Amino acid sequence: MNTPVLEIEHYTKSYDGKRNAVEDLTLTVREGDIYGFIGQNGAGKTTTLRACAGVLDFKSGDIRICGRSVKKEPVLCKQMTAYIPDNPDLYDYLTGIQYLNFVADIYGVEKGVRRERIERYCGMFRIEGDLSSLIGAYSHGMKQKLAVTAALLHAPKLLLLDEPFVGLDPEAAFKLKEVFREMCAEGAAIFFSTHVLDVAEKLCGRIAIIKDGRLVADGATDEVRGDESLEQVFLEVLGSEG
Repeated sequence: MNTPVLEIEHYTKSYDGKRNAVEDLTLTVREGDIYGFIGQNGAGKTTTLRACAGVLDFKSGDIRICGRSVKKEPVLCKQMTAYIPDNPDLYDYLTGIQYLNFVADIYGVEKGVRRERIERYCGMFRIEGDLSSLIGAYSHGMKQKLAVTAALLHAPKLLLLDEPFVGLDPEAAFKLKEVFREMCAEGAAIFFSTHVLDVAEKLCGRIAIIKDGRLVADGATDEVRGDESLEQVFLEVLGSEG
């Protein structure tokens, strides 16, 4: 069985001390997994992803990246992880290339390696001609492509994404799926939230469905779906009280 990359154990998060945004969540993402995380707005997807990325603290439960606790070794975990939120907050007064070099410096990516990866991914997403422009002049889709490129510079073991296909044109979305598959073939893991159920059904080998902060389904996509479409299963889950 493939080695666990992301282990979430009994993770619980409350913002006000009264109601849990996420309650007793346990799941494992392994090497080679493209893992879809599905739920309505407010179900707890973003809260979970932010905790996994180490940008949201929590007291109950534990989250481990390649066996290392996000609580106890946050810097080491972040070195192995890349997180792309649904609306990347980039530095508008940097140019694209300045931002990429800034991120590469943070992760200690050697200059020859970074140059090769910047050329590859910026060429793939067709933003190589925009790297000398200020990020503030970028469209939402261009910012998303730049954020994806930056996330890939240090070859993370775990890639966390919140609605990664929003704002991407069809070609860029196709290329991103190819990147997912390449990373997983090399032993990385992808854990991402999405509302696009068709994408999750076709792309993901495993699926988790969260409702009101609780995990209600988890497993291989074919097992979760059964004889129905993922959309049907999702709507049934939302309509159930369990």
